[in-house]
Amino acid sequence: MVDVNMVREPVIRGDEEPEDDFSGGGEGWDSSYLADDAEYDDALRPQRLSEVVGQRAVVERLEVFLDATRKRNEPLGHLLLDGPPGLGKTTLASVLPRELGTELQITSGPSLSAPKDLLPYLTNASHGSFLFIDEIHRMPATVEEFIYPAMEDFRVDITLGEGLNARTVNMKLQKFTVIGATTRSGMLTAPLRDRFVRREHLDFYEDVELIEIVRRNAKKLRTEITDEAAFEIARRSRGTPRKANNLLRWARDYATSKADGNITNDIVARAFEMLEIDQIGLERQDRRYLETLIKTFSGGPAGVQALGHSLNIPADTLEDEVEPFLLRSGFIQRSPRGRIVTMAALEHLKITPPESGTLFG
Repeated sequence: MVDVNMVREPVIRGDEEPEDDFSGGGEGWDSSYLADDAEYDDALRPQRLSEVVGQRAVVERLEVFLDATRKRNEPLGHLLLDGPPGLGKTTLASVLPRELGTELQITSGPSLSAPKDLLPYLTNASHGSFLFIDEIHRMPATVEEFIYPAMEDFRVDITLGEGLNARTVNMKLQKFTVIGATTRSGMLTAPLRDRFVRREHLDFYEDVELIEIVRRNAKKLRTEITDEAAFEIARRSRGTPRKANNLLRWARDYATSKADGNITNDIVARAFEMLEIDQIGLERQDRRYLETLIKTFSGGPAGVQALGHSLNIPADTLEDEVEPFLLRSGFIQRSPRGRIVTMAALEHLKITPPESGTLFG
């Protein structure tokens, strides 16, 4: 028999606020830095939909969704959020329960290895509560099929016993809302995708939106920042609020260690020079990739496996972590024969192409 009292992730209630964990650089402050670590921006997340900066079209549609739900006095329809990492999927998933004053349970696709792992979340869901499943595309097929009747009919079928003595028990559930988040929407099966009432795609942010995010979060971190410094952080953030938050924390740490704690343009320049991040957000590994493609492979075309061997970096790491931003910036192109560097990359790296030779040949 399945144990429905299994340990679950903590439940966040609609009227609860996160504890203030800002140390202000005092004793015990952990200054270790990972530019894309989700842990570092948790405390800076907006608490209400009105506080969300950017994604205006998405927010406006969600406001209509919420308003209609309040007027009908019924649970919100299932919602699917997709887009690259760090754009606010988890933030939106956390503010919606607060707007409706209800509970939020949090889990992730990889942690749900079997239906029994999902069952405690379903049976403990209260009327109108939310279940947030991050990286939902990584749920196994057996779990995905188990959640179908829960999403459609708010029931689960539990098999008790084995063989001839087996019997199926139909358990009714409270009406609740599933919010799924995915960075790989193409990996979702059509039956799962179709069970979501609303689907919203999150896009990269503009610099002006990131500047506002940096300014607001500097206040939350009780740190003074100039407008020029906020711009310098924003334009290095690759259109991603999570990266902006973590670069802000690094600038604050540097300002606390090397200056008076205030973040100025000069502090930002020195902080990111130490971090080896240039004005548009290229990191050391990005520049190594481009320089290897230019110098070792004469600008390409070069296969990703060959580039990986030359850089001593797994090919899948290059494809998942390095190449997306370079492609979006127009610094490389993908062709059937391999990767090719562009003139924009040469201009940014201040490399003069040869008048004759094999580059782009």
